[in-house]
Amino acid sequence: MNCSQFSILLPPVLAPPRFSRLSLLHSHSSISFSTNCILKTSRRLFLRAKASSPTTMANEEVTGGSLKQQLAKLFEESLRITVPEELDVDPAIAPCQNPKFATMPWACGQKLKGRAPFKGPQPIGQAIMKNLPASEMVDSCSIAGPGFVNVVLSRQWIAKSIQKMLVDGIETWAPKLPVKRAVVDFSSPNIAKEMHVGHLRSTIIGDTLARMLEYSNVEVLRRNHVGDWGTQFGMLIEYLFEKFPSGEVASDQAIEDLETFYKASKQRFDSDPAFKERAQRAVVSLQAGDEKYRKAWAHICEISRRGYEKVYQRLGVHLEEKGESFYNPYIPGALELLSKKGLIEESEGARVIFIEGKNIPLIVVKKDGGYNYASTDLAALWYRLNEEKAEWIIYVTDVGQREHFEMFFTAAKRAGWLPAEDNKYPKTSHVGFGLVLGEDGKRFRTRSTETVKLVDLLDEAKSKCKAALIERGKAKDWTEEDLEKTAEAVGYGAVKYADLKNNRTTNYTFSFDQMLNDKGNTAVYLLYAHARICSIIRKSGKDIEELKRTGTLDLVHPDERTLGLHLLQFAEVVEEACTNLLPNVLCEYLYNLSEDFTRFYTNCQVVGSAEETSRLLLCEATAVVMRKCFHLLGITPVYKI
Repeated sequence: MNCSQFSILLPPVLAPPRFSRLSLLHSHSSISFSTNCILKTSRRLFLRAKASSPTTMANEEVTGGSLKQQLAKLFEESLRITVPEELDVDPAIAPCQNPKFATMPWACGQKLKGRAPFKGPQPIGQAIMKNLPASEMVDSCSIAGPGFVNVVLSRQWIAKSIQKMLVDGIETWAPKLPVKRAVVDFSSPNIAKEMHVGHLRSTIIGDTLARMLEYSNVEVLRRNHVGDWGTQFGMLIEYLFEKFPSGEVASDQAIEDLETFYKASKQRFDSDPAFKERAQRAVVSLQAGDEKYRKAWAHICEISRRGYEKVYQRLGVHLEEKGESFYNPYIPGALELLSKKGLIEESEGARVIFIEGKNIPLIVVKKDGGYNYASTDLAALWYRLNEEKAEWIIYVTDVGQREHFEMFFTAAKRAGWLPAEDNKYPKTSHVGFGLVLGEDGKRFRTRSTETVKLVDLLDEAKSKCKAALIERGKAKDWTEEDLEKTAEAVGYGAVKYADLKNNRTTNYTFSFDQMLNDKGNTAVYLLYAHARICSIIRKSGKDIEELKRTGTLDLVHPDERTLGLHLLQFAEVVEEACTNLLPNVLCEYLYNLSEDFTRFYTNCQVVGSAEETSRLLLCEATAVVMRKCFHLLGITPVYKI
């Protein structure tokens, strides 16, 4: 079997992350028979898909589901007629690159071979094709190779589906996932430390996952599990009191540079035993609810919070903070539930949960009686399952925490909080991501080896974009406000896209030169491509809203059909990105959509052609889908450049 072809045959959960799914989609869309599909009956593969990806399109009255699903319904009906005794045979549908040269092996008859009156896969395929019910989406059918059924989709049906979306809105193309409420736990900086480039990946990956789930009509609880509790607050508070012996809490300006404040207190903690002892007593006073200590703690948290919010506003990210302090009161109850089930044992003075296959246990209470990440995470999970009624809880952290989450999830399954099977709900998922590297291949840092502050990185991206716009002469034609907004949209978008387009599990190299390039797979190129489409529509002088109501879309030219089919696959791509928690799948789709549009526009005159109305509608449909992709990626589109 040709694996590159089959990688797009498999439903979303089956496509290995290492495959470039949409690059294959691009190659098959470039040929004239791009709307052909292959049927393969394979119960093993399809049942795996059904177990993990039961998505349907929201707009069922028009499309009856996604492309794959609507074709699957037709073949299911045919199979009921053709082999009524074989009720467990399900069709698996996939777009192919070119049926004429398909190298897929004999498969259609695998489940059905030997069934009377059929003597081989070819007769089975013929019978299935003959019994297909009539449908407006099917133009023609044929048999290929060892029993594959090729279906050519009707260009009229594709055009009708796209035009319906233009009238009813892109929301009608939203996939429907098998969950109603999800928690996405992301960003999660530590109090009294500035957000740095290491927080970038968690913040923007988590935001994109939340946006895709929200688009799919899932209620998303966006949780910022900040580090706002623990022993470090003893040294912070004691250092604050040391600087202000009168007991009055400092002004914002006095501890505005929290990073410096944190380092100074840590230095005292490590070098001064007397200070360390006072800091440890301060923790006890804080946890006991002493008003003076609680007030100082709240003040430090609030200053940090205001700093984070400035970064979130720039990135267009919205979160609800529920930090470690929020879940702290729930820890004793959660651990008591685990103890009653016999999961917690004593080991070398600590209380632990032993996990089969792991060399070290999951410590839930330290030797000194204090709680840790595991105890907080278990309490938070209990709260999210029982109080917030979440069906899917997604944690976005670096891959270095993978083992912690594996052990933590296993403990929850042993407790009966989660089902043993991974494909059942409620469930938990760890979205691990790699490091951000500098061009030297090491962790991305400043020249003084300090971590790069996220606010400085965003400032530089915007500044470089603004300089590029001025160099292109835009300062003469645009207002200062236009320059600022465009530089911000393109600069921040470039930073986000450069991260999101990579498979999140890998490290990636941070390079302003690459991400701000206006050629290739960059946000700059894609934003400019969208702006060009908007310019084409503006230059036509036509009222696009009026054309949506009165015009007709027709896909005659092969490049029009290729672009139209690519647009229709948007919902399946969003579904795949959600199911596998891989934003890069959506990025690949967006880039290939832009490439397909460029090919269409190069070969098909739009303004002034006999097909102007139809092609303007196709331009608008492309722009609408691109804008939705930008929205899901947290990128602000630009309309002129």
